[in-house]
Amino acid sequence: MQTHFSLAQLADPQVAESEKILRACVHCGFCTATCPTYVLDGDERDSPRGRIYLIKDMLENGGAASPDVVKHVDRCLSCLSCMTTCPSGVHYMHLVDHARAYIEKTHRRPFLDRVVRAGLALVLPHDGRLRMALWLAAVARPLAPILARIGLKPLAAMLELAPSRSAQSRLVPRRTALGRTAPGRSIVEGSQVFAAVGERRGRVALVAGCVTPVVGPSILDAAIRVLTRHGVEVVLPMGQGCCGGLVHHLGREHESLEAARRNVAVWTRELDARGLDAILLTASGCGTTVKDYGFMLRSDSKFASSSARVAGLTMDICEYLALANIPPASLNNGLRVAYHAACSLQHGQKITQQPKELLRRVGFVVTDIPEAHLCCGSAGTYNILQSDIAKRLRARKVGHIESVEPDVIAAGNVGCITQIAAGTVIPVVHPIELIDWATGGEVPPALQGRTAAVPACLSG
Repeated sequence: MQTHFSLAQLADPQVAESEKILRACVHCGFCTATCPTYVLDGDERDSPRGRIYLIKDMLENGGAASPDVVKHVDRCLSCLSCMTTCPSGVHYMHLVDHARAYIEKTHRRPFLDRVVRAGLALVLPHDGRLRMALWLAAVARPLAPILARIGLKPLAAMLELAPSRSAQSRLVPRRTALGRTAPGRSIVEGSQVFAAVGERRGRVALVAGCVTPVVGPSILDAAIRVLTRHGVEVVLPMGQGCCGGLVHHLGREHESLEAARRNVAVWTRELDARGLDAILLTASGCGTTVKDYGFMLRSDSKFASSSARVAGLTMDICEYLALANIPPASLNNGLRVAYHAACSLQHGQKITQQPKELLRRVGFVVTDIPEAHLCCGSAGTYNILQSDIAKRLRARKVGHIESVEPDVIAAGNVGCITQIAAGTVIPVVHPIELIDWATGGEVPPALQGRTAAVPACLSG
């Protein structure tokens, strides 16, 4: 693609990087076939190729982003399916990230949009605030249809996605701090450490994140149990927090970089003090962000080197287990699992086979689903900010999942789990919960009480 940036514009490192990405695009259109928003409505402006044109014009003109450009960039899920499809290697992720930051700096959104986005940035990255917000949302859930009818769709979507009060009592246990269900817990200089069972074969940091401890604490507990059961010491370093991905996709660049710097400092301190084989994440959306820390902080003289080091050690939990050959094979238990490939995992991190191979290794019957490359509509805060499109994508995804008649659905991202669970009665769990269960751990909360779906070999 031909570009027309001035030398003054190209002096900005972000513009210079985006110009390289734009020039790589050859207008072939392969990306349109795998873009969820284009597949739904066929609008060229809601395809990667169309958005690339809009972003190019916006950046070249250098003024405030127009409402039309904002509309179509906002409709992008950042699912990165286009990057998997693109034969020219266009790094669309970095381009759209730059566009979002540019929009945030130059465009004044309508009042309600500003309030909702500020509220999401204020609440979601902080588990204490999120816990309180979910409790309030559960109480106000009956108001969702009314809010939708009067045009407050983002607020209605928040209420609809929030777990019910009964579900919260099951998914957000009050019992104790994270990891209390795992053995060998100790505190070392403020960090939680879980000792390996038997001979230690590795040491890893587990990133708790912000949403998962509230919405899916059982995921983190299961990860700790699987790792320690197979000889891996696990540390939850004191001071780690939200990866910054949620605010990053909202275009709030300063906040996302501050989150990245905080985490890099925490993990680097742990690396230098006691060593780590890997930094593990159970939320693939966070994993894609942390693996990009080296790029995000490339111009920061203080953090450029350490962020690249951290990014190089970052792995998805299933990626690590497969590489370390954990766990060993077990007998077939007969439970039929539909595997939903989270976009951030299959497109963002190019991890496609490891989760399925691990599930098969421990005895589950794993089945792929039609259109597995298309997004479920979760995409961070997308299912709140673009709820109409998100619901259509969820209905399409759930229809394909239900067509293979699974006993349970497995997804490697807490956002996908929440999104899909809101559209089906089939239980949705993280693969690590099934792996833990099959190797001696607890029944996943989503399967508790569903004895008909639990094979006899696992019921004990």
